[in-house]
Amino acid sequence: MPDAPSDPTSSSRQSRSTATPSERSPVFSVRGVTKVYPMGEVEVRALDGVDLDLYAGEFVVILGPSGSGKSTLLNLLGGLDTPTSGSIRYRDQDLSGASDAQLTRFRRDHVGFIFQFYNLMPGLTAIENVALVTDIADDPMDPSEALSLVGLGERIRNYPAQLSGGEQQRVSIARAIAKRPDVLLCDEPTGALDVRTGAVVLDAIADVNRRLGTLAVVITHNAVIASMADRTIRISDGRITAIETNPQRRAASELVW
Repeated sequence: MPDAPSDPTSSSRQSRSTATPSERSPVFSVRGVTKVYPMGEVEVRALDGVDLDLYAGEFVVILGPSGSGKSTLLNLLGGLDTPTSGSIRYRDQDLSGASDAQLTRFRRDHVGFIFQFYNLMPGLTAIENVALVTDIADDPMDPSEALSLVGLGERIRNYPAQLSGGEQQRVSIARAIAKRPDVLLCDEPTGALDVRTGAVVLDAIADVNRRLGTLAVVITHNAVIASMADRTIRISDGRITAIETNPQRRAASELVW
């Protein structure tokens, strides 16, 4: 019987490096990962033998159509699910066979999530929504600082209904980064926004990636966003079909959608 998985939060946070990916250890190492969902008498293979390394400080776009497996991959990286087979390691910790309690600690201590829909509490102000996370984090930033980082320093006392869609999404970004996560996972963060507002939100994510050195992973079906990334990972039918490196990242405001 294999040894029980170690707690993915047991090691201390490692300092982020400016070395190139080939010169340092990956934050995530994914090897031979398959995810199969039973659907009655049929099995749906959402991922099929995925191999991937992701590094600190990168801005990575995972690009693929609906049903390609990109959301499944993001869920596995974030500890929201476990693979059917294969291994996922976060630094030197094995997430593949971690318990629910270990995965909860991993998500709480190391991962910030941004989803297409903002999931804000309507009865709380922007700063109170962010404080929901900072109250349980080990080393959080001040909620007002997190909101200032995304350009909402003057809107901290506003309720979600008093904010535009783009502003609400930026509150969700502030909430995600306020606990100083090592990893920021973004699931179609501009999917519910118009082009102009989406560019503002993407610029906010890219700015956080630059300032804090956080590994940022954005999944999208919008190929234009790929030019913002250090690397673009193309996925189709549960398999990685290409990994492309951009010689120079572009700002979201420069994109033509």
